[in-house]
Amino acid sequence: MTLEKSTYEVNGSFSEEEVSRIIEMAWEDRTPFEAIERLYGLKEADVIKLMRREMKPSSFKMWRKRVTGRKTKHQSLRSPEIERAYCATQYKRQ
Repeated sequence: MTLEKSTYEVNGSFSEEEVSRIIEMAWEDRTPFEAIERLYGLKEADVIKLMRREMKPSSFKMWRKRVTGRKTKHQSLRSPEIERAYCATQYKRQ
């Protein structure tokens, strides 16, 4: 039986900007883990590993408590009325 390495362990060479964006997306309530996987190839478990490594322990615990059981973080649990991953006013146009 072969153990499959996680995507994060294999592709752990993200730029600082990419890591920052992954963390930002992980904190966003309306951004599902599936969106992070589509953009960066990280499964939910990989995002958790990244967050654990990049954040202070207290911040990581706060994040885990916040996202655990949150329906909007999982595409399959979301209400069908939610069609986008972010609030329309979230990103300011420059």
